Parts: sequence; structure tokens; C-alpha cells
Amino acid sequence: MAKQKFSAQIISAGIYDGFDANSKALPKIKSFTRHVVAELDLEFGLIVNIKRAKGQQIHWCIEHPNLVDDEGLVMAPFEGDEYVADNDWNFYLGDCIWAPVDNKGGDWRMTIELADQLIVDETFDVEVDEYQVLNDDSFWLGRRKK
Repeated sequence: MAKQKFSAQIISAGIYDGFDANSKALPKIKSFTRHVVAELDLEFGLIVNIKRAKGQQIHWCIEHPNLVDDEGLVMAPFEGDEYVADNDWNFYLGDCIWAPVDNKGGDWRMTIELADQLIVDETFDVEVDEYQVLNDDSFWLGRRKK
């Protein structure tokens, strides 16, 4: 008998209420979207359901839009591996916006591979709201009261 093939389906993609890596609970969706206006600590990503793949390994990757580290070097994509926990498994892949917000704009690509197949390939368009960046607390740091 031939082995049943796995299946994968995106359950939700967008902005989430936060992610706790120490919890088994997945974050809750707040807004279904692939267009994100950058805000400090805003969590976005996707939840994928994978069936009939228990024990197999997925490889996930988040490619950032040429973000630079403290030394001015372009950051490598975030990537890792996870084992599929059961035969009807939901997995969250996401990221959040960190300070400074003004350099986070661009396309953030999230991919997941399983058994040498690309099963998820989603791009989030992160927009930096120039007005909001100018009006955050850092705007007032160099100002004196009159």
C-alpha cells in the first residue's frame, strides 16, 4: 500500500495578538491581511495546518527586507527546523516589529518546506507610516520647552 501524502493549508495570515514561545497556545488572529503598517511590537505571520506528517521535519525561514544589524551588516534570514508533532498539526510562523520601526518597511517573505517541497510561501508587505514615526516619543527628545 502506498504511503499517504501529507497536506498543508494556511489557516490564517495577518496580524496576531502576540506570541508566547513558552506556551503551547497559538496566537489569536486580530486582522486577516498581508499588508502590515509597522508598529512597535506588532506581531504578524501565519498559521498553517499540516496533516499526515507526524515525525517529519519542516524547515521554516523568514526573509527580512535588507535589515542591518548593529555593525551595519545585512541580517541573515531567521530560520529553523521543527518536527511535526501530530497528524493534524497547527504551526505558527511569525515575527514582530522591533525598534527602530523606521527601517522595517518592505517585503517580509515567510516560507516552510516539508519533504523537500515548498508548502508555504507568503509575503507580507510591511509599510512604515512616516507620520507615526515622526510622532512617536523619540520626536520630542531633542526639543526644548519654550
